[in-house]
Amino acid sequence: MKPFDARLLRYARSIRGFLARGAALGLLRVASLVGFAWFASQAIVSVVESVRSGIAPESLAANLLGLAASVAVRAISIWLVDANSARGASTAKSELRTASLSAIRRLGPSWLAGRSSASVTTTVTQGLDSLDEYFAKYIPQLIMTALATPILVVIIWAQDWTSAVVILVAYPTIPVFMILIGWATQSVQKKQWQALNTLATSFLDVVQGLSTLKIFGRAERQSKRIEQVTEDYRSRTMKVLRVTFLSGFVLDLAGTLSVAFVAVAIGIRLIEGSLALSVGLFVLLLVPEVFVPIRQVGVSFHAAAEGLAAVEDVFEILDEDQQRAQPDAAEAAVADEAPKTSGLVLRDISVSYGDFVAVERMTMTAASGALTVIVGPSGAGKSSLLGTVTGLVPHTGTVLLDGRPVDADSPADRTWLAWAGQQPGLVAGTIAQNILLGSSQTPEQASATITQVLADVAASDLNPALELGPSGEGLSGGQAQRVAIARALFRRIDKLSRVLLLDEPTSALDSVAEAAVIDALKRIAAEGVAVVVVSHRQAVADRADSVITLNQHVGTTTR
Repeated sequence: MKPFDARLLRYARSIRGFLARGAALGLLRVASLVGFAWFASQAIVSVVESVRSGIAPESLAANLLGLAASVAVRAISIWLVDANSARGASTAKSELRTASLSAIRRLGPSWLAGRSSASVTTTVTQGLDSLDEYFAKYIPQLIMTALATPILVVIIWAQDWTSAVVILVAYPTIPVFMILIGWATQSVQKKQWQALNTLATSFLDVVQGLSTLKIFGRAERQSKRIEQVTEDYRSRTMKVLRVTFLSGFVLDLAGTLSVAFVAVAIGIRLIEGSLALSVGLFVLLLVPEVFVPIRQVGVSFHAAAEGLAAVEDVFEILDEDQQRAQPDAAEAAVADEAPKTSGLVLRDISVSYGDFVAVERMTMTAASGALTVIVGPSGAGKSSLLGTVTGLVPHTGTVLLDGRPVDADSPADRTWLAWAGQQPGLVAGTIAQNILLGSSQTPEQASATITQVLADVAASDLNPALELGPSGEGLSGGQAQRVAIARALFRRIDKLSRVLLLDEPTSALDSVAEAAVIDALKRIAAEGVAVVVVSHRQAVADRADSVITLNQHVGTTTR
């Protein structure tokens, strides 16, 4: 857990301005501290001298005025630091949250399937909200430590080098204690963050499976599980608080003793007469301000620890997305040198799920104006191959459209692609609204096109205004499948897509409906679209212009 991670500058660019403003305000605060110590010491000395001499102090009014100005400047600088911290935290959280959500969208469902959605949700919501303390307390104190400490030590050295030497000897003890305490804090805070993720995941699992649990009479027993996880989180939170209070005591003790050493040395020399009163008071007022920032950094570290733990998870997401987005130079060079083929080309595609290889170095071409059918046994990697084109499945190799690599495009940017998966993926709403999903048109504006695509899939009998329940409730399996195909056909028209992908589009259709769908696909291919279909149905393969057979994750073109 780093005090400041340089990746913040990369993923939240507004932090640069936040740090620059913080540095300027830090210098203003240091100037107000020096001014306060100077005018206060001079005012006290003038009063003491006036008492000794019996003459009214001439410079007292000016010193008091300077003292008041220093206090005002310090108050204003503190207010500006708080305002800058609130603004910086809000902007940085917004940038990190937007970047992480965009990265999750680009990484796709296959990446998310290997992680707990509850944990990811907790990270980008409550986790990032915990950065408020990091920006409001920790970073300002870190800036003050970097600025105030060297400046004040130099000023003290110029006034009294003996006190400066004592400070330089005593000062390193506080960072040493901070490092030791930081290790303990990192451990307990990480465990607390993991406990929070476990609690969120357990609660989500119970809610999602509640209907099944009730059927088998196991719902009540899950309350004990939630209670146990909640108690674990409470216990770890109390451990974090215990470490926080103890570390605060240790740092305060170390700082107080360090200041005491300097104060005792100054007091002895004042009594001996080897040190001027004005110098002694000035240095004595500045010494605590040398140790306050580093002590506050240690205290604020505990308040910011949860946000630091969460942002580490955010960086893991962003780093993985960035690594996948970097194009392979060798593959890009091969793509540039290769002949430009009209249509969709997959070159040396490999897909792995952990140790399982779904597709290995597969190369295929789906020409524009042709119906290409991919066949093969279950588990041969047909759907995984289509997933590389949609951008939802991580892979190696290159996907090209008309000779241009498209791997860098996020799924949301692939307007050149229309597709329908094995699952219809319908939502609550009318049939028309399901067909228009992702389109800016209204049902009224697209009425003629909706009627056309429903006719293409032999679903003219379906009323576009029919209300469906969740997951397309209200339609049979074959009807839902035809609506999903109609949605892909509509997108092809709406976005002028040049590629149409369908995964098992006729698996739930009878022979009549299947023939109608194949006729529609042949007409679309004749319009210059690259149509790619994964199917186990012989009727589909018989009408194909090209058949690619996948066997043991390797493809061969059979026609």
